[in-house]
Amino acid sequence: MQINDPAALAEVSDAFDAYELALTSNQVETLDTLFWNSEHTLRYGAAENLQGYAQIQAYRAQRPSRGLMRTIVSRSITTFGADFAVANITFTREGEPRVGRQSQSWVRFPAGWQVVAAHVSWMDA
Repeated sequence: MQINDPAALAEVSDAFDAYELALTSNQVETLDTLFWNSEHTLRYGAAENLQGYAQIQAYRAQRPSRGLMRTIVSRSITTFGADFAVANITFTREGEPRVGRQSQSWVRFPAGWQVVAAHVSWMDA
């Protein structure tokens, strides 16, 4: 298995960048397309445990659209073969003393790279 195949790494990095832009600008439809439409998709947030695409989609539709901007402090993306990757970041948000952490598992499907599992949490700085 090749780790960080340049082509796969570039593709998932582009998908991650699209996710980050959609997240911070509240482009809900784009966010929806970047998550795998399956009952097996998970998103564990700072205050919610969402199981299945329908719960994730419903959460995105009702979340506040203000205060979404953040600064990525560190970023790590690793691909395993041509079709699986993990992406991890730490981030800060203005007015928030804690450090945010985000982990995502990405899989390449016929529709492109999509998140199959995600986790967001906060830790004291």
